[in-house]
Amino acid sequence: MSLSFSQYQEGSPLPPAFYEVPALEAAPRLLGHTLVRRTEDGHIRCRIVETESYGGIEDKGSHAYGGRRTARTEVMFGEGGAAYIYLIYGMYHCLNVVTGAMNDPQAVLIRAVEPLTPDDEALMRKYRNAAAKKPVDLSGGPGKLCRGLRIDKSLNGQSLMELDGPLWIEAGRPLKNETIMQSPRINIAYAEEYAAKPWRFFLRNHPYVPLLDKNMTVFKEFGE
Repeated sequence: MSLSFSQYQEGSPLPPAFYEVPALEAAPRLLGHTLVRRTEDGHIRCRIVETESYGGIEDKGSHAYGGRRTARTEVMFGEGGAAYIYLIYGMYHCLNVVTGAMNDPQAVLIRAVEPLTPDDEALMRKYRNAAAKKPVDLSGGPGKLCRGLRIDKSLNGQSLMELDGPLWIEAGRPLKNETIMQSPRINIAYAEEYAAKPWRFFLRNHPYVPLLDKNMTVFKEFGE
């Protein structure tokens, strides 16, 4: 992998080059960066702490498997750096980050985030409008974080590189004394042999990360 986490200035938007790589490279590198949502009540900033990679037409877990190009998946075939948002179970939205080259459908699912400040947490709790006794209950899951950040399909296709937009990603602080883990993705038994691929990435022992997997291993690409 060629991208260094620490080469970006904290608070600056991640540049186009960050999103040009396949999802499998981008997914662990999104950990620690900051997802920002602009609302009428103010900005909400959250640290990305869990992701999943969905990479290309060969991935049976991907909506674009086999080159499936529909109105829903069209944004995945565009250039990296856009939001791909869809609805599951008729009620939960999921936020994905499109990566890779044009016509190569790659995306990273944002599975969990951590609000950076008490004010960020308060706004998320307001928008969630549900009891969240533990951190994981607030934004430890793709549907939960989308509700807490008021993310829905109206933001589908939105560039994540525009600081004046409604949704973007900023460079966060480099990971320090934190271990990235990887494990199989969640709830994709239909993906057959791709269901066991260790393409889920998360910070170890993080309170906002749910469903720890007994098959998890340490991701070593950032370490020595």
